[in-house]
Formats: sequence, structure tokens, C-alpha cells
Amino acid sequence: MSNKTLVMLGAGGHAKVCYEIAVAMDQWEQIIILDDHPTNDFFETSGKLSDVENYPNADFFVAIGDNKKRKKLLNDIQNKNYKIISLIHSSAIISPTVNVETGTVIMPGVVINANTKIGKGCILNTSCTVDHDNNIGDYVHISPGANLAGNVTIGALSWIGIGATILNNLSIEKEVILGAGSLVIKNLLKTGTYIGSPVEIIK
Repeated sequence: MSNKTLVMLGAGGHAKVCYEIAVAMDQWEQIIILDDHPTNDFFETSGKLSDVENYPNADFFVAIGDNKKRKKLLNDIQNKNYKIISLIHSSAIISPTVNVETGTVIMPGVVINANTKIGKGCILNTSCTVDHDNNIGDYVHISPGANLAGNVTIGALSWIGIGATILNNLSIEKEVILGAGSLVIKNLLKTGTYIGSPVEIIK
């Protein structure tokens, strides 16, 4: 196969978008989908997640939206020394000074500006914007239409809700959930779920 095969783990809604990005990138002769519990007929799956060992020379991508599940599967693949790739849609605008770690997907319409670092296994969802000098931790999900100003730090495994806004020079703790449409105007230094404009912690 010599890396002409892409193995995608996951067959849910998130995986549909990742699959179409992979097809558009046109780098693989075949794309194989593995999932223990397929939830739709969009894909024809080729086996279970444990079947990764049948494709030691393939490229791998974990197409699962849940941050913690994505982390576990990525770590499992990495421990096998398999090759993990990132998926980047051609319409994304990414500064050449941006660093994107492996296993991340960058979806249509995303903008990432200068000197930003994107961790491994992240999801930068449709039309979100990440301005200059951001530091996005591993396994973060930035939802569609969210906007991060400059010098923002997001802790690992956080989920930034659809349409959220984070003002400049702010830090967000790991494993924070921001509700849809949230406005962040100060540092969020405690893990939890935040909603509102401006946000308040609810749990």
C-alpha cells in the first residue's frame, strides 16, 4: 500500500465531513472506514476499530468528534508507530507561520493567522477564526463560526461552542466547555461548563 491507503476511524456525522475533505485532498488511492458501531449508511465500513492492525503501512486519521475518545484512539495508534496525518480543506486560509500538529482537521472556511500553534488531534470546524499568537491545546474542538481574538490560549480537551467569541489576551483552562454564542471577556481558570454573554460557570 505504501501510504496510498487512508484508514479513518469513525463513521458518524463528524466523519462524513472529514471523509469529504480527504477525498478532495486527492492523496490516497482508497479510504477505508473502521467503526465498531456504524450509525448511518453514508459509509461502507470495512471492519472494527481493532482492525487497524491489518493496515500497518497506511495513513491514519481519527474522525471522532468526542475529544476524549479521539485522544484515546490517537494515542493507541501513535503507540503502534503508525503514521497519523492531518486533514486540511483547500479553502482554509492558514498563515505560513502557523504550526499544526498531527491528527488535526481544519474544515472549510477556517482562518488561522500568524504565529499560532494548533495542538494534535484538534478540530477546527467550519468557518471558525483563530487570530495571531494563539496557543490551542491538544484535542480541542473549536466549533463552527467561533471567533478567537489574538493571544488566546485554550487548554487541552476544551470545546468551544458554535458562534462563541473569545476576546484577546485570555486563557481558558483545560476541559472547559463553552456554550453556543458564549462571550468570554476574562480568563477562565477553572474547568467546567460556561454559558452566557458574558459567560458564567454553570457546573
